[in-house]
Amino acid sequence: MHAADYLKAPDKHPARPVVVLHGSEWSLKLAAVDAIARQVLGSDDDDLSVTRFEGKSAELRQVRDELLTVSMFASARVVIVEEADEFITNFRAGLEDYADRPSSSSVLILDCKTWRKNTKLAKKVDATGLEIECSELTGARLTKWIADEAAGTYGKQISRDAAALLVELVGNGLGLIGQELSKLASYVGDAERITPDDVRTLVGGWKAETTWTMTGAVRDGDVSLALTCLDQLLTAGEAPQKLLGGINFVFKKFAHATEHSRTGTPLPAALKQSGVFPRDVDAAGRYLRRIGRPKAEKILGRLLQADADLKGGSRLPDRLQMERLLLDLAGKT
Repeated sequence: MHAADYLKAPDKHPARPVVVLHGSEWSLKLAAVDAIARQVLGSDDDDLSVTRFEGKSAELRQVRDELLTVSMFASARVVIVEEADEFITNFRAGLEDYADRPSSSSVLILDCKTWRKNTKLAKKVDATGLEIECSELTGARLTKWIADEAAGTYGKQISRDAAALLVELVGNGLGLIGQELSKLASYVGDAERITPDDVRTLVGGWKAETTWTMTGAVRDGDVSLALTCLDQLLTAGEAPQKLLGGINFVFKKFAHATEHSRTGTPLPAALKQSGVFPRDVDAAGRYLRRIGRPKAEKILGRLLQADADLKGGSRLPDRLQMERLLLDLAGKT
């Protein structure tokens, strides 16, 4: 079970004597630990009832003693072994024995990066414990998490494009995304909806604004302005790969619209289906008609080539690669 699903309704999944949290998304792990502690400790949820061990130095005997010792001030305990990969490797047999005869009043949480599901220990946890995957969210699942978090925590709606733009600007880390959602909720005030413009203004700052000016200039055939914006961004230290992310955000939609139009869908409708902002549909249509279908059908391939080249596929300087990409997308080569 993924932590995103578990955290929607943790009470439907009561804490078991052994809980394994595996993956690299620390914010999901923190949220899962909090939910488990509330289940186990109830009103006694305090630091005295939660013990943490460092996995690299912990001994199984110490962990076991802590699990079997209940304070006079609390009826249960939560014991967490952090970075437990090495701990699990060193004490696998002992953990298998503990899984067979665990404490009835305490919960052991093993926080690890990887979890081999074909081991004897994993099968015992499947039978009597709880395994929660805390891996990064991507794609539609990440967009849904952002929408759910905005609605559930802040009472705000966020459009799909705004959520996608937020990911482009800050990455997939849920901790950072959560911080930015908090800022955005305060920024929009009484407004019910967080828009792409809100994200662009608050999260992106002048670099994001300059990036959108650059992509708009490429779309409109103003190569001089596009190259000027590129120079400003690179001089300010903006990474070419990050700039490519902003370019992808805009031009992949044009590529998808081109594919939709092949089936007979009118171009304005195809652009809307592909997620182009309504105010930009006319300009996007003019762009695709200006460069022509043969070049439009090569947009996606050109973006993929640029990504591979920036990752070492080309010996050309990054700046020259980016300049050539803008010229290609503008239909000037």
